[in-house]
Order: sequence, then C-alpha cells, then structure tokens
Amino acid sequence: MGRITGSWLSGPQAALGENTEVGAYRGEKLGLAESGPNSLASSWHRCLGLLADWLMSGGVTLIFVRDLQSPILSNVVLLVWFVVGIGSVTAFGFTPGQYLTGMRVARVDGGARVGFVRALVRQILIVFLVPPLINDHDGRGMHDRATGTALIRTR
Repeated sequence: MGRITGSWLSGPQAALGENTEVGAYRGEKLGLAESGPNSLASSWHRCLGLLADWLMSGGVTLIFVRDLQSPILSNVVLLVWFVVGIGSVTAFGFTPGQYLTGMRVARVDGGARVGFVRALVRQILIVFLVPPLINDHDGRGMHDRATGTALIRTR
C-alpha cells in the first residue's frame, strides 16, 4: 500500500522515479532560460495576467449586459474570457492579460504556433481551475502539460 500512495503523498518529485533527474532550475529540462526572457513565468505573473484578462472580459461584458444585477452576468464574463482566450492564443500566442504582464504561450516541442486545438483544450482545462493549480517539478500546470505548452516570459 505504501508504494501506491507514496508517489502522491510524498509530493510531485516522488512520481519522477529513481532514474529521472530534476533540472537545476525550473524549465531547464525544457530548454528554457533560467531567468529573464524565455524562462518559465512565475505563479504571480500568471495570476496577474489572469486577473487582467478577467477584468477586461468583465468590461467587455458590461457593454452587452448593462445590468450589474443580471443573473447571467458571470456566465457571459466566462464566455467572453473563454472566446478571447482561445482566439488570441491561437492568433498571437498570448491573451491580452498575458501580453500586459510580459508572457506568451509556447509549445515545448519547438513548434511555431500553439494552434487552435491546443488553445481550446488549454482553455477548457483552465476553466476547471484545478489543473492550473497542480504544478509539476518545472512549475507548469496540468493544463500546460496536457497540451504540450508552457507559459514563458517575453521580457
């Protein structure tokens, strides 16, 4: 029984196994820089970018739903955030909030663009909130691991 529960009770590094090494810094195994441009974005940058996206989506929503007491307000904010996230990551590689905070979504396999399918799956997983909160040894969330992407700094 200890072997079954040991990997998740002991933390994320225990699931790596004995012959898998953790890099000296976050993102080293992905070929990313240690700090500065092309390094993995910190959790604070991610949260700040998400907050900026939510505030912008709320502002856009208020153009269409003029009543702050409307029961559909929060659903429309989520829908606007969802559509803007998919569209902007597919077209540009970043959301407006990520752009403001100096981040972009990049494929870890070195591909040129994230693409629609990866952006869609990534956005669906972010909606559930739990995947971004569970990080691996590199600091990437489950949504990034599932789609083969990473949120990296641009400045």
